[in-house]
Amino acid sequence: MPRDDAPPTYRVAVMADVHGNLQALQAALADARARGYDELVVNGDVVNRGPDSVAALERLLGAGVTFTLGNHDDLMVLWQARSDALPAEWFDDPFWRATAWSAAQLDQAGLLPELRRWPMTHRVDLPGAPRVLIAHGTPDHYREPLSGHLDDARHDALLDAHGADVLVGSHIHVPYDRHVGPRRWLNTGAVGSPFNRDPRAQYLTLDLHGDAWTPTFQAVPYDRDAALRAYDTSGLAREGGLSAAIFREEVQLARSLYTPFWDWTEARALRRDEAAWAEFRALHPERFEP
Repeated sequence: MPRDDAPPTYRVAVMADVHGNLQALQAALADARARGYDELVVNGDVVNRGPDSVAALERLLGAGVTFTLGNHDDLMVLWQARSDALPAEWFDDPFWRATAWSAAQLDQAGLLPELRRWPMTHRVDLPGAPRVLIAHGTPDHYREPLSGHLDDARHDALLDAHGADVLVGSHIHVPYDRHVGPRRWLNTGAVGSPFNRDPRAQYLTLDLHGDAWTPTFQAVPYDRDAALRAYDTSGLAREGGLSAAIFREEVQLARSLYTPFWDWTEARALRRDEAAWAEFRALHPERFEP
């Protein structure tokens, strides 16, 4: 048995959901470098929502990381192509102006071809170690959340179908850890926009000790005031309208607002506009408490 304080024989750092938050990304990268790692995987959603998608992606492209595809990365490609995989009405809806702004920024920087190259999954297979599979949502779909909302059978089926012992997901912006015997299901949490009321930049490290992986959830302070100011200085707040304001408030409060608002308006067949947002805020003050 290795000592508890023995260094790992291999370390994987897994980051995700940067969402154009350059300040959070820089802090997380510095923390990971200080800890040391053998492999750094960025598990999707580098871009969109935040003001610095181009700078965040360029920073990672120069860092020798492995990427997997997230739903927002794919959305940028689909949006700029005006793909019929997206509802046609989105392209003329002011609520999607922030997405249009980010996609245009990436297109102008010539970075969309890079997003098209990213695979859906990444494996870490080392001799004698449990097999690790990393995917933004699950290996079956980048929008399927790996969380406690999945039942036991689904947890097991994901490992069985894909020949893995440890599954690492992201997408939900909340850390998650479930293990049964040698099997484990983990969620990284989010670097750029956490939803667990902890505003720090969050990511996961996996340390190999003997024949077992030890996960640790990391949380790194960063200059959040600078990240929030960037919504204004970049032009996103001005050009992105209501959705940009919601994304900014999610970073400020470290909780989910966009999806609950979307679901609330869908259930009532309401337009997603300032009037609906004001009503939502009035009905759900608990979501906006500091």
